[in-house]
Amino acid sequence: MFHVKKRTLLLIAGIVWLIAGFNVARLGVLSYRVIESKWYLYILAIVVFCAFGMMFFKMSQKHTKRIMGYEATRPFWHFFDLKAYMIMACMMGGGIGFRAAGIFPDIFIAFFYSGLGCALALAGVTFLRNYIQYENLLLD
Repeated sequence: MFHVKKRTLLLIAGIVWLIAGFNVARLGVLSYRVIESKWYLYILAIVVFCAFGMMFFKMSQKHTKRIMGYEATRPFWHFFDLKAYMIMACMMGGGIGFRAAGIFPDIFIAFFYSGLGCALALAGVTFLRNYIQYENLLLD
């Protein structure tokens, strides 16, 4: 039932992370449009990007290694493990909940979501690179 090859799991992960990253970054960019933009907000966005980018890069390496260890095919949702799904649910739920409650001002949403979204998208690019270089991964 809906089993895919290991390589396809990398493609699915890449698409999911790219979509998530784009949507989060989009919210950050939209917030920049309703605030008075200051130069230091862009620096803060870069700091957030670097911090989360390193974390997501390590995570993408871990998930790629796990996926490469699978047998030939797996259910399509196995691009994540249970822990990753739980973390994703908490992050999404927290982000949506905090924004809906108005806990964080637009100035925070602007730099934080821009940096976070770009870091998420970079993880998607990493998975897509691993999808493209699949044959080389098999040799490692």
